[in-house]
Amino acid sequence: MTYVVTEVCIKCKYTDCVEVCPVDCFYEGENMLVIHPDECIDCGVCEPECPVEAIKPDTEPNLDKWLEVNAKFSEEWPNLTTKKPAPEDADEMAKQQDKYEKYFSPEPGEGD
Repeated sequence: MTYVVTEVCIKCKYTDCVEVCPVDCFYEGENMLVIHPDECIDCGVCEPECPVEAIKPDTEPNLDKWLEVNAKFSEEWPNLTTKKPAPEDADEMAKQQDKYEKYFSPEPGEGD
């Protein structure tokens, strides 16, 4: 099992989760985070830290797409281990639907 970051994170990108991760398995894209599935130790400490519930265990149904997104982009994006300010409209963006098609960016973030 691993944890995955889901669509809710797109253009929301709270980073509270990265500070509690004991193995630094978060990677930063331009407008979302992902978890490296081979580095995640399934401890679960990140899940309750996300204020918009964007992190889920991969055992939940219908997360295959997000496991693939996390696996692919954690190989391409830089590592992030410190908290950064969230976008000003993060709470508003967290409530939107179908964000992958509208807003997902494959571009990397800045990382640490």
